[in-house]
Amino acid sequence: MHQLIHLFTSYTKKSNPKIEALLASGSNRKYFRLTQGDISLISVYSPVCEENRAFISLANHFHKQGLNVPKVLAVSDDELFYLQEDLGDTSLFDTIKSGRNTGVFNHEEKKLLHKTIARLADFQHIGAQGLDFNVCYPLPEFNRRSIFWDLNYFKYNFLKTTGIEFREDLLENDFERFADTLLEEKSDTFMYRDFQSRNVMVVDHNPYFIDFQGGRKGAIHYDVASFLWQAKANFPQTLRDELIETYINSLKKYQAVNEIDFHQKLRQFVLFRTLQVLGAYGFRGYFEKKAHFIQSIPFALDNLCELLKDGFDEYPYLKEILETLTTRYNRAAAENEELTVRIFSFAYKNGIPDDISGNGGGYVFDCRALHNPGRYPEYLFASGLDESVINFIENGGEMAVFLANIYPLIDNHIKIFRARNFTNLMISFGCTGGQHRSVYAAQKVAEYISKQLNINVHLTHREQNIKQIFYREDELAH
Repeated sequence: MHQLIHLFTSYTKKSNPKIEALLASGSNRKYFRLTQGDISLISVYSPVCEENRAFISLANHFHKQGLNVPKVLAVSDDELFYLQEDLGDTSLFDTIKSGRNTGVFNHEEKKLLHKTIARLADFQHIGAQGLDFNVCYPLPEFNRRSIFWDLNYFKYNFLKTTGIEFREDLLENDFERFADTLLEEKSDTFMYRDFQSRNVMVVDHNPYFIDFQGGRKGAIHYDVASFLWQAKANFPQTLRDELIETYINSLKKYQAVNEIDFHQKLRQFVLFRTLQVLGAYGFRGYFEKKAHFIQSIPFALDNLCELLKDGFDEYPYLKEILETLTTRYNRAAAENEELTVRIFSFAYKNGIPDDISGNGGGYVFDCRALHNPGRYPEYLFASGLDESVINFIENGGEMAVFLANIYPLIDNHIKIFRARNFTNLMISFGCTGGQHRSVYAAQKVAEYISKQLNINVHLTHREQNIKQIFYREDELAH
């Protein structure tokens, strides 16, 4: 800590900074925010000097190239600490939280995602211009050795932990073929390697890039796969397709693009990146006991399930093992599945919501007999989630009586469903426009079930295009 303070004082000429330890994710690096008056800087500590040198050299180069990265301001004599600009606390991952939780991304979230992936092409090409890749750590280039590091990371830290029996020689044969495919195209571009939304900071609505110390020369497809198939990003395929199109349009500023070929190669890198992150999650979660990584495993396995629908017959034994893995995962998920309540608000004119569980539906409550805020001009552009409408509805008293009759009915129904090991219950609230009364009622019932009955609730305000998930307290605790 003395070195930390000394570095800050030497650079700023100010003493006694306030020191705040910041959360780190999967690495052994430690981050601190040091503040004194109107000065705020980030200090990074890592015991690996070579990694520090890589980040510092890359950051200096990218900054000179005009890319959005934190400026390195000072480095300790032993190269264990360095100071950099403070970009704040807002990551892209946090900024798109609503979309990640619901799968419905709003205009501003999409706008920022498109801006970020367009800048990726700039980063890969402009960042590579004049760069001495020998500064990269631990390797200057994405090569066969680095591929096998990651594939074996998956094999030993994830696959072995599942207890699935496999023939190592046959798996290695497919790994060899896989490596051949990944190395078919040489590239002089910069491979970020951990390009994901947690490593993008948002400053004045613009993306800034951090944690690129593991970067090296390599194929552009790897970073696209990392970003769009990040385990917890929850991007729907339609949004992925839009973002890929934006990336390709940005990429065309620097090179010709055969789009069919690009998609074929991207598919290979998505599989590779998925196996790599499963290895990382296995090591960080199962061996280092970090809960965040254990929680990410089901999301990565969901991605793998989707990928395997497209085949990968070129790696027959690897495909067989991965199908065994995902089948076991799906079976375990089904066995552990508990009751989920799905609640909807809707407009009758657009029809009652479909029941995606296949059970044919559940409760449907009609809110149209209640006093309608939509009759008044001041509430036309507000919804049952807005304070003005909430006050209107609650002051009338009708809604309280309405819901008081519903709660006991739901309580009893959920009790019976739980006892019979049912997994889905659907409850819908309708009104004229699906904007005021039904939205308020659905929101209140969702909050009630989540808080009072401790059940996972998936809430959809259909006409407002809003989705929300309420998790059980024991799940949140993990």
